[in-house]
Amino acid sequence: MRKTLRRLLPLLAILVVLAVSMSATAFAAGDPTEESGTKMIECSDCGGVGLCMSCYGQDEACEDCGGTFVCPSCEGTGYVESPSHFYNTFWALLPPIIAIALALITKEVYSSLFIGILVGGLLYSNFSFEGTVLHVFSDGIVGSVTDSYNMGILIFLVILGAMVCLMNRAGGSAAFGRWAQANIKSRVGAQLATVILGCLIFIDDYFNCLTVGSVMRPVTDKHNISRAKLAYLIDSTAAPICIIAPISSWAAAVAGFAEDGQGLSLFIKAIPFNFYAILTILMMVGLSILRIDYGPMAKHEKNAVENGDLFSGKNPYATMEAEESNENGRVIDLVLPIIALVVCCVIGMIYSGGFFEGAGFIEAFSNSDASVGLLLGSAFALVFTFIYYLIRRTMKFGDMMSCIPDGFKAMVPAILILTFAWSLKSMTDSLGAKYFVRDFVYSNAASFQVVLPAIVFVIGCLLAFATGTSWGTFGMLIPIVQSVFPMDNPLSVVCISACMAGAVCGDHCSPISDTTIMASAGAQCDHVSHVSTQLPYAITVAVVSFISYIIAGFVPNAVFALPIAIVLMIGALIVMRKVWGKKEMA
Repeated sequence: MRKTLRRLLPLLAILVVLAVSMSATAFAAGDPTEESGTKMIECSDCGGVGLCMSCYGQDEACEDCGGTFVCPSCEGTGYVESPSHFYNTFWALLPPIIAIALALITKEVYSSLFIGILVGGLLYSNFSFEGTVLHVFSDGIVGSVTDSYNMGILIFLVILGAMVCLMNRAGGSAAFGRWAQANIKSRVGAQLATVILGCLIFIDDYFNCLTVGSVMRPVTDKHNISRAKLAYLIDSTAAPICIIAPISSWAAAVAGFAEDGQGLSLFIKAIPFNFYAILTILMMVGLSILRIDYGPMAKHEKNAVENGDLFSGKNPYATMEAEESNENGRVIDLVLPIIALVVCCVIGMIYSGGFFEGAGFIEAFSNSDASVGLLLGSAFALVFTFIYYLIRRTMKFGDMMSCIPDGFKAMVPAILILTFAWSLKSMTDSLGAKYFVRDFVYSNAASFQVVLPAIVFVIGCLLAFATGTSWGTFGMLIPIVQSVFPMDNPLSVVCISACMAGAVCGDHCSPISDTTIMASAGAQCDHVSHVSTQLPYAITVAVVSFISYIIAGFVPNAVFALPIAIVLMIGALIVMRKVWGKKEMA
């Protein structure tokens, strides 16, 4: 009973904070979707243009518009009132809160996510049976899977699964494991190698999670590092690295969300104030060198070291573990396909951004489409891997082709969770959750300017945790901060960085985040185990970051604020070492 209450306390705290904000008031604007407490949504019949889509404004005898040429549904405004009574209210955040609570309590992620989706459908349809079924399956699950961006990511996952299967059967992973066993002598070295590789692959978080997982699993397994710890290291070198790397898909996203064409320069200025990302890296290195583990992670690490149990429970990827590999495999059989994957994905990213049509390299990255770039890059890398293994005569062609469905099977858990997570996000979008949070920020921003960076950080954490999307979070908060502060105000950069840091923190903690799901897939670790073991570590960094943003609010100077944040983090690590070291000795 006590354990259940402890799990519920953070969720209850989130619920209280969000409930307090239910009465928030905001600004008014010409766009009806930007009015306080708006109930307006884009007209689905005309797509928001206000034009009659039957005659396109060219037929005076049109029966639908009666010759007025305007959309009869919205009467030319482009907007209609949401059918849901719960639109733009606190209840819009209830579906993800329920899904997250159930996942942490029951340890069953699929049923928890589906129940959250079902609650969203009920609220959207005002508890209508038919409306709920249609919204959940047609608008939610089917709509998420058929989205072109999402479909590109799913195909990328399948191709990565096939490549992992190929490298395993070719003996590349086993050969790399043997090499690592001879050259990486300790558990500390294996963990630091994982951190370094994760920091080097900063182009995209999805790509980071799956690539680092594929390369480092044999290494960490040899040193009896639990899969939960590997998943934490992968997850912590994904979004936190991408959000401070100027050449990454995340930098491109921030550049696109910022106004007045200041995106990339603003991103670079905000890097020293991105305390959560910087301190997360410091946290990983400190945990590895000082050999500290606490919370549920301590149990997983103890089982791995003492019993050789890397999972401390169920292994959803058990079928992949039983594969037989080629004993004649060489390290190059793993390294070369990975290098090809990196090169091809970089080329794919800049291709999607118009590099081969005259755009500059940085501009191409800023305009890149991660879904298209990663899909094309991984497809070419898969073809290269086929050709290379045929030339090497490592595998027969039939054996290589059988890796495609096997790789698909290996990624089914990640694909299913991603599909449900995207569907849950579509539920919160259809209920106007972003407008509710936006109104709360606007109505309270001017009152707390000095502590606003800390407040923005917390709001970003809560929103990203509840919705599972960091891009959507800082995409909504950055324009708000820019409207509150002029760009010549030093607090502006600090608050924008707090937006990004809070979004990454909430995304890092959330069990419905796609990056968290990818990290579980990359480490081939049970998803709920990954979330529950990483949460205490992420919260530790979040608390130190919150204190650092309070300091930065009073002294918005990176030369002063960043060293203090680093000292606070090192101090927290030393305290934890003393506390947990004594417990281990006892």
